[in-house]
Order: sequence, then C-alpha cells, then structure tokens
Amino acid sequence: MKVLIADKFEQSGRDGLASIGCDVTFQPDLKDEALVEAIRTLKPDVLVVRSTKVTEAALAAGSLKLVVRAGAGYNTIDVAAASRRGIYVSNCPGKNSIAVAELAFALILALDRRIADNVIALRRGEWNKKEFSKARGLYGRTLGLIGTGKIGQEMIPRARAFGMSVVAWSRSLTPERASSLGVERLDTPQAVARIADVVSVHLALKPETRSLVGADIFNSMKEGAIFINTSRGEVVDQAALQQALKTRNIRAGLDVFAAEPTSATGEFTDEIVKEPNLYGTHHIGASTDQAQEAIAAETVRIIQSFKETGRVPNVVNLAERTPATHTLVVRHQDRPGVLAQVLDAIRNANINVQEMENIIFEGSEAAVARINLEAAPPQETLERLRAENPDIIELDLLEVKT
Repeated sequence: MKVLIADKFEQSGRDGLASIGCDVTFQPDLKDEALVEAIRTLKPDVLVVRSTKVTEAALAAGSLKLVVRAGAGYNTIDVAAASRRGIYVSNCPGKNSIAVAELAFALILALDRRIADNVIALRRGEWNKKEFSKARGLYGRTLGLIGTGKIGQEMIPRARAFGMSVVAWSRSLTPERASSLGVERLDTPQAVARIADVVSVHLALKPETRSLVGADIFNSMKEGAIFINTSRGEVVDQAALQQALKTRNIRAGLDVFAAEPTSATGEFTDEIVKEPNLYGTHHIGASTDQAQEAIAAETVRIIQSFKETGRVPNVVNLAERTPATHTLVVRHQDRPGVLAQVLDAIRNANINVQEMENIIFEGSEAAVARINLEAAPPQETLERLRAENPDIIELDLLEVKT
C-alpha cells in the first residue's frame, strides 16, 4: 500500500507505517499544485496531512482511497468531494486533547498575570512591580465551557485543580452527562457567558458552529472577563470579539484566527493581534511532543486497519442516514451464488442497494445477510427467490424505521 505524507509527521509514525509493509513517501512541504502533481505521479492509496489543504483537484488527481488528517479537525479537507469519489476521510480525535487544554490554561494564567507584558517590560529594561502586581486570581472563579468534547472535558479537572467551578453548554450535553462530569449544565452559550469569569471555546467547525460565538455572547460576558479560543477561528465572529476588546475590557487568548497563513511561516497582518487586551499564539495547541507521538501512533493504527481489514477507524464521511426504506433479511446456506442471485433479482427490479452485510454463523454452514434497499422489491420477486433457491432458508422484508 502506497502512503504519501504531505506534511510534518513524526519519525515514529513513518517507521510504524514501514513496519506494516507500506511504501512510504515523505514530502512534508507539498502544497497546492505540487500536491496535485505528486498525487498524479505517485498514485498513493493513502494521503496523510496535518494543515495541508486537500482540494477536489488533489482528490481527483490519482487513485486515493483514504485521506488521514493527523489531528482532530478536518476542515482543511474537501470532505464533500472525497465523499463523491468514495474516498474515506479519517482523523485522530482526542489524541491532542491534553495538549490543547494545557495551552488553554496557559493562556488563562498568562492573561490573569499579564505574563507576556511582564516579559516585554523586563526586556526593555523596565521594572514596574506596581503595574504588574494587579491580578484577579483564579481560585473561586468560574470557568465557562462552550463545547464539552474531549478537549472541553480535559479542561474540567484542570479547572478544579485551580479551585474553579465549571459551567458548560453543548448541544450534546445532557443533564446526566453533566452530572457525571461534575459540571453545571446551562441551556445556552449566553447563559455560560453571563456566569463565567473565564469563557473557553471548544467547538468543532461545522456549518452550525461557524460564527456561533458572536456579539450576543460577548455582550453577555462580565466586564473584564477572559475569553479563550483554542478550537477554530471560524467559530468566533472576530469583528465582534475585537469590538468587545475595545469597549468591554474583555481580555482574550487566541491560538486560532479567522484568516491564518496556509504555511508554517509567513506574514500575519490580522489587526486583532494589535489589541493590547489580546494574547495570541500561532495555532500551536496540538504541538507538543506527547500529542504528536500519540497522533502518529493513531495514524498508523488507522492505516493498518484499512490495509489489513478494509475498515477505517474514525471515518468522518459515511452517511448517517441513507435513502433506504426497507431491509431484506436473507437467512441462507453459506454457499456460492446465493447472494449473487438475490442481488441480481434486486437489480432486475431496478432497486438500488444502500448498504449490506453478511454474517457467518459458527461452523460456516449458514449465514444472515442484511441488505438495505431504497424501495421494497415486488412480492413476486421475493416469492420467486424463495421458490427457486433451496439454499435460501428464510427471506424477510422489513420496513426501515426513521
């Protein structure tokens, strides 16, 4: 299996892929047309990327079967185009959660104690204990989480270690789950913003989360509260945040921005970084040795599973629901041609198969196939199959419940 790695990737991961028999090409600086040409020339089965953008042109250039995002998000990959071409897209969720949570708390502490300003003043030869002695402290304060996925959950024990209470909102956060996490569940992000002294965002970028954190949330925050975003820049209305920095004394720590450079180095002229109330880092949340080694190991696991079983762990672009309206359940003798005859009858009825599986019983004498169909086969088709194939033990048609 040919694997093209078109981004920075740990040596342990490259060695791991080689050890399972992959033909690995490591070209970490591929971008844009160079990536398209490499895929066209090398014809890899698998593409591994981190921040490199994977466009429809790249997906169409060769014969890719799988794209692995060596990280948690996958917004740099044209997932819709991959789905149209039957290319799996997979990622490595949760492997960088601790690293990102650590950076989020680093930003919280840095803002509260104005660490960066302290350092700058000292480097200028200035001593100003009077100015920098002003800090609110975290003990007894409230951390508000917008999003309680794996990274958000890692924030909770760290907040407790600092003596903070935690309130949270997420679409998927149930009262039962909130209780198990030991947090207070609130009904809206605005409710979190009203209560919290520190608001930290941990949302995946999806159509429904784009610009979700806007003026209504910033206007709900306490005067002088801290705002942290280490998720994706696009989930925040950056213009509204910049206005809150100017008018409400909100202090912000950002690891992500609305318009970041596509390369690891380059000019960055976003006006928001000039705001005195803002501390920024260079989208480095996942960039610890621990996190990258864990991501490399997970990438190897994904590719090994695909190579050896055809199954893709963590796949993100399979349909949650298909157009299937009926399931044909075929209990049959495990012999050649049984399912071929069933599928031929379905084809002759001009019905499309959406999904199917065939499960073998112990002893390999009998099996059950479940075939999801976009319509119900005619009754005469089912009766003909029962009558003409003695290897079919039982045939049932079930309506798919939605």
